[in-house]
Amino acid sequence: MTETGKRAVALVLHDVAPTTWPDYEAFVAAVAALGRIPLTLLVVPDLHGRGRLDRQPAFVRAMNARLAGGDELVLHGYYHADPGPVPLWPREVFLRRIYTHEGEFFRLAEDIARARLERGLALFQRLDWPVQGFVPPGWLLGDGARAALQTLPFAYTSDQAGLIRLPEFASVPAPTLVWSSRSRWRRGASLVWNRQRLARVSEAGLVRIGVHPVDMRHPGIVRQVLAILRALLAVRTPLTKSQWLARHP
Repeated sequence: MTETGKRAVALVLHDVAPTTWPDYEAFVAAVAALGRIPLTLLVVPDLHGRGRLDRQPAFVRAMNARLAGGDELVLHGYYHADPGPVPLWPREVFLRRIYTHEGEFFRLAEDIARARLERGLALFQRLDWPVQGFVPPGWLLGDGARAALQTLPFAYTSDQAGLIRLPEFASVPAPTLVWSSRSRWRRGASLVWNRQRLARVSEAGLVRIGVHPVDMRHPGIVRQVLAILRALLAVRTPLTKSQWLARHP
């Protein structure tokens, strides 16, 4: 891997939790075979309300090992679920039931959003996990959560377009390559889309590769992710998101 100046790639693993980490283990090993590549791990404290991660010692040990190796842990929602009723407005129906069912922080009132964020921060602090970033599930951040974020000690959040410095909400462009694996047609479209998109993001300072646990169940998706990662590593430096922001104040 050669030093490539200011251009970088960030490999981001979404929805990291005790129940999903086994899905990632083979992929993480394949990435490690390519060299020392720091990962940005989006960690969910209590995925779908099935049990807090700090009650799973093996998972905590795995995350401690990742931190010791240079990875970044990011708070990624709290439950990663959006079970509430959806008003019959086309935009809400699309965002909360077609685009994703898990936009937890899209409709929360400010006080509820702040309480969940504080619970997540407290959990990270108890485990001695440093945290600079918060990423809302589905990249959906409503007005209440946005207001709550401005009062808490996070350095950044992010959306599909890039990273967002806090508390001023200053956007930093960082396109992402991401796959949708929920159905055969989505997987096929993702493979075509990301092959074409790779050329269109070549001039970006930071390119993110975002993967989800469900992607790991489809060999064709995993092969393309690894192929794109190898191509980007030939011309970019691998960094976590917080490392990139620290180098570009």
